[in-house]
Amino acid sequence: MGTVTIGVSIAVPEPHGSLLQERRAGFGDPAASGIPTHVTLLPPTEVEDSALPAIEAHLVEVAAAGRPFPMRLSGTGTFRPLSPVVYVQVVEGAEACTWLQKQVRDASGPVARELQFPYHPHVTVAHGIEDEAMDRAFEELAEYAAEWPCTGFALYEQGADGVWRRLRDFVFGGAVVPPQATHAERGPLPAR
Repeated sequence: MGTVTIGVSIAVPEPHGSLLQERRAGFGDPAASGIPTHVTLLPPTEVEDSALPAIEAHLVEVAAAGRPFPMRLSGTGTFRPLSPVVYVQVVEGAEACTWLQKQVRDASGPVARELQFPYHPHVTVAHGIEDEAMDRAFEELAEYAAEWPCTGFALYEQGADGVWRRLRDFVFGGAVVPPQATHAERGPLPAR
């Protein structure tokens, strides 16, 4: 028995995911090729590999209690100088992401943990690179926008090669975005 490093996130779908991953690589971020474009719900967390079945069962419950919601990205932000990160902002769907990440990390669950920084949903496009490249990422993606219906999230594992690979998808209790959800931000609600 050993340990594995896992993460839980909402994948940014195509064509947006590949485009932002290519841009991240273009800014000189060496991690870009190993990190699919995403919004984090559980940051990299080391767990016993024997705990994976319980973690998957927990994530099934979290997904069953959620419902689809609209996600919209627009513009850039940064965590500098606190953390060397430039990101694309989540301007719709942030409340739903916040609800989800709390459920994933719930104290009664198998991946309960505290965060190093307060949770702030975002899509990283540059991390730990030269300041000039960080500034370029911030400026060049300032007008970037994308939207899609978020219908679930995924469990990922980081390989020994540093590449994150999707282990399993978790679909929300309802598979269709209700029309009213496209007009106002609504977080996932418990299934009725």
